[in-house]
Amino acid sequence: MSLGRILVVDDDANICELLRLYMEKEGFSVTIANDGETAVRVFSEVNPDIVILDIMLPKMDGWQVCREIRKISDKPIIMVTAKGETFDKVLGLELGADDYVVKPFDTKEIMARVKAVLRRTVVANEEEAKQVEYEDLSINLTNYEMKVKGEVISTPPKELELIFHLASNPNRVFTRDQLLDEVWGFDYYGDSRTVDVHVKRLREKLEDISPKWAIKTVWGVGYKFEIKE
Repeated sequence: MSLGRILVVDDDANICELLRLYMEKEGFSVTIANDGETAVRVFSEVNPDIVILDIMLPKMDGWQVCREIRKISDKPIIMVTAKGETFDKVLGLELGADDYVVKPFDTKEIMARVKAVLRRTVVANEEEAKQVEYEDLSINLTNYEMKVKGEVISTPPKELELIFHLASNPNRVFTRDQLLDEVWGFDYYGDSRTVDVHVKRLREKLEDISPKWAIKTVWGVGYKFEIKE
């Protein structure tokens, strides 16, 4: 029985084969796409549980593939970049990616990240619903769903986990490092700008929804979910 479906998108056949062999050995079902256009088509056909997406691709680059997937799905995406530049990492996160890995990478590292992301997103079997509610806002971590004024808002897993964590601790101030540790996990290799990117995206979705709550910046410290009396 497969542990999940993984779509690997990379134009390097050797990397694809290496990942396929390793991931299938771990118990996953793997589909390969070697260019961006094929990746978008195959994603719709296969409906994978997670995507490993290289940035430098023929026909359509990884940025555009990520955009196209995010139009139709919130399934987790791990971006792969050979550059390791902060700009690349931040842009990927702004487009809705959940994590990133820099080439050259170790297959064990990617597998660990895949399992960590899937553990966070597959929580539907938990007996007790994880949900917080405020005026015109409902965040459910059991089915990974955020509703604004009763309407489901498309929210990538990491954004939803972040707003859930903040909203579950109203008026508590978190530093960026605390949020990285508590939301992304101690094994995350990113920097504090990762938090800023996700907060920015959440604010775009939640701005001016209610006068009774807001995501506030505490200058020089971090962020809080502020409840206004």
